[in-house]
Amino acid sequence: MNNGTVNTMEIKRRPSAGFTYIGVLLLVVMMGTALVVVSQVWQTVQKRDKEEELLFVGDQMRRALALYAANAPGGQRSPRTLEDLLKDPRFPATRRYLRKIFNDPITGRPEWGLVKAGDSITGVYSLSEDAPLKKAGFRRIDQSFEGKTKYSEWVFMPGVPQRPGATPPGGTVPPGTTPQPQPGTTQPNPKQ
Repeated sequence: MNNGTVNTMEIKRRPSAGFTYIGVLLLVVMMGTALVVVSQVWQTVQKRDKEEELLFVGDQMRRALALYAANAPGGQRSPRTLEDLLKDPRFPATRRYLRKIFNDPITGRPEWGLVKAGDSITGVYSLSEDAPLKKAGFRRIDQSFEGKTKYSEWVFMPGVPQRPGATPPGGTVPPGTTPQPQPGTTQPNPKQ
């Protein structure tokens, strides 16, 4: 009789053990799905933060270039290297327009794309070919960034904001952009 009782108990346990196993599998699947969603949201938040940092750092570089031009003693109005913004070689005393050369927040590297007029730097841009999340709602000075498809098309230059697609002052455009002729000066306007 004990054998019959044991067999009956084993039979009763098997269906409930199967339901528990299926319940645990469903719980694991739901947790995995939730982790994927949280991961995607986290990556989006991180990318937005990097974009905001790029806008801040780019603006700092733009301001430093404008200050360098505004302090021109009559000669060179634009730096030849970004390091000239750390210590202006035109003056015997130390003059700084940046406290450090920032890393590109998108690539994480200290290399920047440079907009040049001859051997002088008139602007900077990210070397990243990634697509930005932000497409509209920029500040007035950054309105030319609206609708751009790559971070490398966000060019930070002192002066009046340019219309989208316009050739920056100095004539050199970042790779992948389609320049359009722009009437006017070839020197940036440091007063804006």
